[in-house]
Amino acid sequence: MLQIKNITKTYDTGALQQKALDGVSFNLRDNEFVSVLGHSGSGKTTLLNIIGGLDRYDDGDIVINGISTKKYTDRDWDSYRNHSVGFVFQSYNLIPHQSVLSNVELALTISGISSGERKERAAKALEEVGLTEHLHKQPNQLSGGQMQRVAIARALVNEPDILLADEPTGALDTDTSVQIMELLEKVAKDRLVVMVTHNPELAHNYSNRIIELQDGEIISDSHPLNIEDEDATEPEHKNMGKASMSFLTALSLSFNNLKSKKGRTFLTAFAGSIGIIGIALILSLSTGVNDYIDNIQQDTMTAYPITIEAQSIDLDSLVEIRDETIGDYAAGEDSDASHDLDSIYSNPTTLELVSSTTSTFKENNLTSFKKYLDDPSNEIDPYVGANGIVYSYDVNFDLFTYDDEDTFINTDGSTFEEEESQDMPGFQIPESPLMPSESNVSELIPGVEGSLISQVITDNYDVLYGNWPENYDEVVLTVDQNNEIDKSALYELGILPADEYEEILDQIDQGEEVEFDSQKLDYEEIADQVFYLLPASDYYVEDENGHFESIADDEAAVENLVEEDAIELKIAGIVKPVEDATTAAISTPIAYTNELTKHLIDYANDSDVVQAQEESPETNVLNGLRFDADNDDQKIEDTREYLSNLTISEKADFVRSMQESDEESAQMPSAMPDMGEEQLAASFDGLVENLDSETLLSIYDSSISTGSYDDNMEAFGVISLDAPSSINIYADNFEDKEAISAGIDDYNTSVDEEEKITYADFAGLIMSSVTEIINVITYVLIAFVSVSLVVSSIMIGIITYISVLERTKEIGILRAIGASKGNISTVFNAETIIIGLFSGLLGVGLTYLSHIPLNIILENLLGEGVRASLSINSSLVLVLLSVVLSFIAGLIPSRQASEKDPVDALRSE
Repeated sequence: MLQIKNITKTYDTGALQQKALDGVSFNLRDNEFVSVLGHSGSGKTTLLNIIGGLDRYDDGDIVINGISTKKYTDRDWDSYRNHSVGFVFQSYNLIPHQSVLSNVELALTISGISSGERKERAAKALEEVGLTEHLHKQPNQLSGGQMQRVAIARALVNEPDILLADEPTGALDTDTSVQIMELLEKVAKDRLVVMVTHNPELAHNYSNRIIELQDGEIISDSHPLNIEDEDATEPEHKNMGKASMSFLTALSLSFNNLKSKKGRTFLTAFAGSIGIIGIALILSLSTGVNDYIDNIQQDTMTAYPITIEAQSIDLDSLVEIRDETIGDYAAGEDSDASHDLDSIYSNPTTLELVSSTTSTFKENNLTSFKKYLDDPSNEIDPYVGANGIVYSYDVNFDLFTYDDEDTFINTDGSTFEEEESQDMPGFQIPESPLMPSESNVSELIPGVEGSLISQVITDNYDVLYGNWPENYDEVVLTVDQNNEIDKSALYELGILPADEYEEILDQIDQGEEVEFDSQKLDYEEIADQVFYLLPASDYYVEDENGHFESIADDEAAVENLVEEDAIELKIAGIVKPVEDATTAAISTPIAYTNELTKHLIDYANDSDVVQAQEESPETNVLNGLRFDADNDDQKIEDTREYLSNLTISEKADFVRSMQESDEESAQMPSAMPDMGEEQLAASFDGLVENLDSETLLSIYDSSISTGSYDDNMEAFGVISLDAPSSINIYADNFEDKEAISAGIDDYNTSVDEEEKITYADFAGLIMSSVTEIINVITYVLIAFVSVSLVVSSIMIGIITYISVLERTKEIGILRAIGASKGNISTVFNAETIIIGLFSGLLGVGLTYLSHIPLNIILENLLGEGVRASLSINSSLVLVLLSVVLSFIAGLIPSRQASEKDPVDALRSE
């Protein structure tokens, strides 16, 4: 039941107020056909619009089924029109660019009905009004009566309680008018139909109730509905449902509208795309230049990363000291001496320079700094380049091989140094052969995200034979750009015979002139060479006392160990630098991967000697003694224990060494020099018993001092992944390199003095003003973009405003079926988005086509260094920019569209 309670409506027209409705009250039944008659200006259309929620009353109330509308907001009225009211207009008010079916579907779309159900219900509504065969036609393909039937179907599809008809037969002929009235009469059997008409004959023939208006007041009601006060219920405030147009519906409405104006749409999009084309071409040229600069920068940064060694030199301080020294020296030439010139005086400048230079050597705590770098939130991480951060570790191993004559060779060259030292007594061989070669073997730069080999290596080297290593036990052999390897390296690697090398060394030692010839080696022959790696921990073997002793000086034992336990390394491939390689990333003939480093670290941790040392952290597993004796008594006790565990040969050697000592010779029998090894060993115990404390302490300090736990672990090859020996941080350009340097400086300010990092920034020493060039290009682009933004925004705004004017009636129709102000804004925002998208795609597409002639011109003018290029990401950004600009430009016109009065909008033509 619909109750109209004392409705008042006044229109202000300048200084004149016109009262359209003056205290109108009546009640309407749930199913009746009511005709409202009256002369023009009597208020009947205003009453209809107020009942339908298109217009607002000034005073009074409308109560629908016990629900008061007095406090209704715009959103409540939208829901009311969508769910409770259906409109039929004199001029049909169909949206011309939508099909018949789509016109009927609109009300359901705003109600949130699914697509399948919408089509089914819309088709059924059209079937009920006899238009089944016209579902997919456009409204302009129908007759007047058919269009009015579509309007009725649209009004009924949402099954409203009230159907409002404003002069539904005003534009129809007599026969068609009768058909429409019969249809409305049928509809009124199960719902309320309120019709405004000037035709009293039709009203009396088909309506079962006539209400007449004059000057905004009811003058007659043929069948009033009276409700006693005691029967009336107190009306409540309640929303009648949800009404909201989906964005896809808005896109569909706008797309169909634009499709109906193809020529204008294309010209608008093309005009909008001109700005995008201009920006895209500038970006293409800039990208080409930037790519060229980035390649140079990245190559430079690859060759000169920021390097942090466990012990490093502060290059900045060193340069500063040099400049100051040179400056002082230059100034001193013209200055007077600070002393008399009567004698010779010492000048400390050189010593001061040496002292200052020494102070530039810094110990870096790389463990703490690595922990900082591993934190994803660190300040440096965003600026790290494609080659990432590379941690290096000084793994402790020896690499052996056999030449084709089965000569056992240490690839670090010590095999031939030993031969040479026999002929050169003054030549000293290092006591430990455990230092990995820096001349023949090195580690490849690892890649990022678990990749074995960095792109900086694969980009700068071609594979001549085989492939890059894929496992820890594979290495590569590197040749120079002439496919050559240093001949001495070939001997030391066992590829050429050792005796030939020894003969050459002898000839050189004797001062003879040696003739060298170039030898040709097949790839397959070299690739068959096998290397044998001995980790440092394997040199330590447990003796009968449960201690560990090194066999590194026993060549036979070492060779036997190689045959039994060595890790075999095979040459996976042979590589050479590419032509115009930007960096020599591999510095040795043989290079292994980071996987081998990790394997050796794990291998050392699992070795017997390391396990034994970890189980007894206070005792040296090499001699069974304590690492740190607290006092002399403990040292004496440790010395006696050490001497008691010596073997017969060691005891005999000890006695002989004591005999040779002038200080202890008086304590020994004169016949002792004639004794054999066993006799000397037998006299050892008595000799030790007679040694005084001072002698025992001397023996401890000279022969037994146990060092430390850390020293042993280092000798055994134990390395912590948390303690690298060096860190290389790669950047892709100078700006990022500067940001990384700033990040390290910030890190230094946040830690104690002893934790501060000193690093070598070689790139900083050769840095040019490339970043300034990039900045200039960026500023120019910004200027061009700003101009294009203004032009595009103004143009799109004008086009959208014109569209609002053209689609004013459509705005009224949408509001009549329940669309909110926000929905209207969305419709026009969708139109600007479509135009922006079309403009962006058109502009980007034309730009890509223009690259063909543009690159030909650039190649003729500049060579192959610079090529116009627009990346996919830039293209997407430009398209998005076009969409965003169009959207922003259309905001004001869209806002104006949403604020249009629906009644005025429906009256527009």
